[in-house]
Amino acid sequence: MREPGSKIRKRFNYLLGELDAAYHEMSLKLGLSDSAMIILYTICDQGEKCLLRDIRRHSGLSKQTINSAIRKLETEGIIFLESAGSRNKNVCLTEKGSNLAERTARRILQAENDIFASWTDEDVERYLGLTERFLRALQEKSEQMKVEEPL
Repeated sequence: MREPGSKIRKRFNYLLGELDAAYHEMSLKLGLSDSAMIILYTICDQGEKCLLRDIRRHSGLSKQTINSAIRKLETEGIIFLESAGSRNKNVCLTEKGSNLAERTARRILQAENDIFASWTDEDVERYLGLTERFLRALQEKSEQMKVEEPL
């Protein structure tokens, strides 16, 4: 028998919170802020550089938080920006940044890879398929929402 909707939602939200907490804990243990880790992680996931707009799309961070973290990482000599056409920039790792990423973000990527590798192909596909299905349904619900008039 299925749990009532509120119990399912609460369990889901609990698990999301715990996932966030696990990533936060890894960032702390590796000596980085969450925003710096997310930026390094996104760059590493793409290679040695990625478009600034991709960091915005994939991170879930506000534009202001990303810009602040990027300025700090630039000042520390971890990244540099290069033009990528008239309307965007690449965020690139310096040598120092690549060394830092090897000790931090790439370790998290490897941990994730190890976890997925320990699962059966069917479990991976089931997990990703259901997660994507939930995301698409939530996006549809979001499109249907209208701003209500203030009281």
